[in-house]
Amino acid sequence: MKSQKILNDPVYGFITIPSELIFTIIDHPYFQRLRRIKQLGLTDFVYPGALHTRFHHAIGAMHLMSITLDNLRIKGTEITDGEYEAALIAILLHDIGHGPFSHALEYSLLKGIPHEELSLLTIELLNQEFGGKLDLTLRIFKNQYERKFFYQLVSSQLDIDRLDYLQRDCFFTGVSEGTIGADRIIKMMDVKNDQVVIEEKGIYSIENFLSARRLMYWQVYLHKTTVSAEKMLIKLIQRARFLRQSGVRLTITEEFDFFLNQNVTLADFRTNPEYLRLFLEMDDLDIWGAVKLWKNHPDYVLRNISRMFLTRNLFKINLTTEPFSADEIARMKVKTIDKLKIPTEDLDYFFSHGAVSNYGYLTKDRINILTKKGKVIDVAQAADLPNIKVMSKIVEKHYICMAKSLNLNH
Repeated sequence: MKSQKILNDPVYGFITIPSELIFTIIDHPYFQRLRRIKQLGLTDFVYPGALHTRFHHAIGAMHLMSITLDNLRIKGTEITDGEYEAALIAILLHDIGHGPFSHALEYSLLKGIPHEELSLLTIELLNQEFGGKLDLTLRIFKNQYERKFFYQLVSSQLDIDRLDYLQRDCFFTGVSEGTIGADRIIKMMDVKNDQVVIEEKGIYSIENFLSARRLMYWQVYLHKTTVSAEKMLIKLIQRARFLRQSGVRLTITEEFDFFLNQNVTLADFRTNPEYLRLFLEMDDLDIWGAVKLWKNHPDYVLRNISRMFLTRNLFKINLTTEPFSADEIARMKVKTIDKLKIPTEDLDYFFSHGAVSNYGYLTKDRINILTKKGKVIDVAQAADLPNIKVMSKIVEKHYICMAKSLNLNH
């Protein structure tokens, strides 16, 4: 590289792009598209500053990975230049398969196809384009590389992905309770028996990291207003799909039209690279453009939900720790039909109920602590951390959300 490229990141300051190959990947249209996908979807309806993108996050995660690998080298872990670059690319591309509005549309635009699978297919596609230069990255990403600690850094309960998004999401939402001290955690990392471990003196940083993550889930990721907005978006896509597959033409981008019209499965993506290329043309703008075009659509469901989005007139939501009884749900349904004056068969577009859950720590995927005596133990067993035992319980909250009013005239 003639001169090292440098980016200025609001969270970490200057970030150096360490190699020609990485620069070429960042420049690639598939990666550049992440600039047009917001990291937190519709969360800016609650926290107006949450406008950062998946592009920001991927670059930040790459930067943290480089600091982590430098630290591990200083502590005596041998890491070749090839491994170093491959690990950086693995974390850089870990979210490349996210679609528009990420998690909200993972289950409506594409029926239950996890973004991790699409990330893997995209890395394979890029590997073909780059003549096999991502072979090692793929082995790390698929956990097929013999040095397992690299995979743990890319995907585990204490991976580099989480260290970046927690800091970044705190910064842009202004929710300071999520602050985690990633630099200290990275300084405390080591490798023992091919496992990522945290030195015992870093244990309180880990406790703080786990409780911060849990807080961020309830205060940001699963904030009731965000849940309501996401449900609305899912209902909007479901209606658009129903209309499209009933033969109604919609004014939308070609790619969006394709995915509304077809029920594409993961097997389709695997056998037909053209589907993946079409998917990698899509971003949040396909959806927002459609919402703006649909605000005057003759279909009252499409029109109303689009207008609600544009004016932030979100569904009213109740979020409680107790499940709603069947009677309560039935009562609320009748009330919604009466209030909105809609046919019963359309109720589903304006009413939904379900549960959201959050865990702080999953004991089956351990975070390992290296004691002063050289033993490796699970963080949940570390003597005086009752908090972590509490955090391994999955907390579930139940919701009912419904539209408040409709404009039935065109």
